[in-house]
Amino acid sequence: MTDQSSTKPRKERKDNADRRRKQLLDAARRSVMQHGLAKTTLATVADEAGLSQGVAVFYFKSKNGLLTETLRAQYQTYADTWKQALTKAGPDPMDRLLALVDADFAPHICAPEALSIWFAFWGEQNFTPQYAEISRQFDQERNSVIRETCTELMPGAAPEDAARVAEWIDTLTDGYWQNIHLHPARMSADAAITSTRAMIAQLFRTYSAD
Repeated sequence: MTDQSSTKPRKERKDNADRRRKQLLDAARRSVMQHGLAKTTLATVADEAGLSQGVAVFYFKSKNGLLTETLRAQYQTYADTWKQALTKAGPDPMDRLLALVDADFAPHICAPEALSIWFAFWGEQNFTPQYAEISRQFDQERNSVIRETCTELMPGAAPEDAARVAEWIDTLTDGYWQNIHLHPARMSADAAITSTRAMIAQLFRTYSAD
């Protein structure tokens, strides 16, 4: 028989720890948006979270540890978003592909604030191997789903042809992210979705004609 009096405090401690970690990760994102990556420190994050710097050190050990987990959390939110979109889309491969596109431009993924975080971390990937590895892991999973979907939409095509089409789609959405980030007055998420969907329709119409 489990002693509830001993397990409950442990669960409460874990819940409190999870809340503190999330509080610090959310504060780290806000600090990156306000100060940039280079000027974000354990002190700026702790101040943003309304906690002591010692608490930040206790949970993440160092600035690099905190920022690495901040990027991981950012990617996890992205992964959760596109996976939920796939589930709602159902089995049809075209519906799934379009759901992936729409998820790429969801407000909490592609808003100016979110894009400032993405590009801040991507700009440091060549200098911080942890950032590059997290990006590689998450991007690899999503890219494989796009390739599988394109393969379903291109029966009889060589695997490299389906992979190339998937790369085109992924490169286009990446380009729109950059345009939205750099030129928000000229490019919107809605316009990017419309253009990407039009390109996909034309692309597979051309393929079907061949």
